[in-house]
Amino acid sequence: MNYLLDSNIIIYASKAENEYVREFIKLNSPFVSFVSVIEVMGFNFPSIEEKEFLEDFFQSAIIHLVTNETIKKAVLLKQNKKIALGDSIIAATAIENNLTLVTHNTKDFNWIENLSILDPIKEQ
Repeated sequence: MNYLLDSNIIIYASKAENEYVREFIKLNSPFVSFVSVIEVMGFNFPSIEEKEFLEDFFQSAIIHLVTNETIKKAVLLKQNKKIALGDSIIAATAIENNLTLVTHNTKDFNWIENLSILDPIKEQ
């Protein structure tokens, strides 16, 4: 199974106490959306260790860029229900690339048809 990480999972992984999230990422080599790079790296980090972890993570991550099909799907999602722009692009990226979305914010996405979701924190 192939995965796309939501921004919140990446932020959870940056915190040392969430070793199980880091282990999930290490074992599964998931993809990320360009949106997550912007959302996460735009965050004001409480520690230099978190910032360095995330910089290293994104240096080695496979980042999905936006395509015309992803844009079309994101527009449809926004037309169907109120959803944040970043979330619509991330969900559309997962759908268009046949990836399972890994997120702890399942309520933001569970209404979307054809989107597989996994919450590794809830399953912990």
